[in-house]
Amino acid sequence: MSQRTKPHHTLEDYLPMEASRLTGDATAKDLESIRLRTAVYVYEVPVRIWHWVNAAAILVLAITGYLIGSPPPTMEIGEATNQFVFGYIRFAHFTAGMILTIGFFARIYWAFAGNSHARQMFYVPVWNPRWWKELLYEVRWYFFLEKEPKKFVGHNPLAHLAMFCFITLGMTFMIITGFALYAEGAGQGSFFDGAFGWVLGLVGNSQRLHTLHHLGMWAILIFVIIHVYAAIREDIMSRQSMLTTIVSGWRSFRDNRPN
Repeated sequence: MSQRTKPHHTLEDYLPMEASRLTGDATAKDLESIRLRTAVYVYEVPVRIWHWVNAAAILVLAITGYLIGSPPPTMEIGEATNQFVFGYIRFAHFTAGMILTIGFFARIYWAFAGNSHARQMFYVPVWNPRWWKELLYEVRWYFFLEKEPKKFVGHNPLAHLAMFCFITLGMTFMIITGFALYAEGAGQGSFFDGAFGWVLGLVGNSQRLHTLHHLGMWAILIFVIIHVYAAIREDIMSRQSMLTTIVSGWRSFRDNRPN
């Protein structure tokens, strides 16, 4: 009985869309060169610094935001100067919000100044049929309906879409609503009132604005949990580095060819 031969694979079978994007209209020789690499430098230093500072800011904002929405018990009677706990909570929240906002604008700048991977988070190529094809493949892969993972130099299409929705759009929403709430405390006529006071009028009332901001926090926290799970899962199952990549900047591939 003759041995069963493996099906022939084209270069496109080996390469995700992100790899071909490195060279634009890549030739077969270009794609072969990319495929043979064992490591590719993906995330530059500013992107990696932003990632970890942003993660720390989100952690502080989530904890203090929860406490602002569900305040701790009233402290015992005494001097007001000894009971500034809630003031410290609000201060930490506002400080982390300012850091997150400045970092987000710096990240937008680096999307233009950095490499192609620095721009990936800010757009979704919905006009590209191949992107949709690979997005559906990744969905099936995450539901354990595909046996072989695809290798991606940058974000895979599913992660790409999630980053755009929850970080690019989600963070924009949280910054705008957060500063709109801050404008209430700053008072009418303040800079923040002039820049973000329109949001309160658009939403209708302060309580509704607080609720939307609070729901946005939970949406981002759910994304963070899935993000961490997906990174660990891909690091183990897809034979390409995920966790070390955001530390060193290099994505390594343990096996470039399908079995």
